[in-house]
Amino acid sequence: MAFTAADVKNLREMTGVGMMDCKKALTESDGDIDKAIEWLREKGIAASAKKASRIAAEGMSYAASVDGVGVVIEVNAETDFVAKNDKFVNFVKGVAATVAKENPADLDALMECKYVDTDMTVTQQQQEMVLVIGENIKVRRFVRFADGVSVPYVHAGGKIGVLVNLEVFGGIDATEIGKDVAMQIAALNPRFWDKSQVTQEILDEEKKVMMAQMENDPKMASKPEKVKESIAMGKLNKFYAENCLLQEEFVKDNTLTVEKYIASAAKALGGTITFKDAVRFATGEGIEKKQEDFAAEIASLVK
Repeated sequence: MAFTAADVKNLREMTGVGMMDCKKALTESDGDIDKAIEWLREKGIAASAKKASRIAAEGMSYAASVDGVGVVIEVNAETDFVAKNDKFVNFVKGVAATVAKENPADLDALMECKYVDTDMTVTQQQQEMVLVIGENIKVRRFVRFADGVSVPYVHAGGKIGVLVNLEVFGGIDATEIGKDVAMQIAALNPRFWDKSQVTQEILDEEKKVMMAQMENDPKMASKPEKVKESIAMGKLNKFYAENCLLQEEFVKDNTLTVEKYIASAAKALGGTITFKDAVRFATGEGIEKKQEDFAAEIASLVK
């Protein structure tokens, strides 16, 4: 019985096993999914299959500069306790080093890369960690910056990972400046990096909200439309200051915007720095966590 790429994908989702092992299992079982699962279990490869269905919403977001390459990744586990385990932390750092070295195109490609300094793939190493630690573990996402100067920042032991990418001229050390910017991103989570990223559609929506607010304000409702338009346009500058990193007040000196802080700090060091990009990962964001009813669980145990 022949099998398709969709069969491989389906088997991978069912077992949490790597693509190459899934292909081999389907080949050995003549394309039969059930037999392929049994084959994987017999080989001990899918011993973690049951754990793979459990929700992993804790874990660690980690950022690093590895041989000049910036990497930020998120690896999930089921509990915060495991996220503090040294073996788990070392696994996360190893995945980051693999991303830096191998430059995978996407998550699937990363999982098939050789885990740094081993003969195992990242998938196989992940499965090994599941067996050792006893929880579902998943590499979730990553971003890699090969160009420029990347400055990493990890907040609260991995609750937030930030990677700031800068263009640096004049041979200056941008580490402190980059870390200051990264800490601001971690704390305030700006919606945009720069006002140039704010689309006209977003501005129109903000203006619409502001105009509606003035219509509902007895003191403003009677003012001419042109006056209200002018007030709304003036308030858009406040929108930039509240939503765009470079236009925000710098938290360490509110007399400066972040943009002006970067420029003045770089000038003081004898060079120039341009903010290029950044990534902020908050561990578990967007993952629906299972809600435990501990009272009901205890009640069921004592019946």
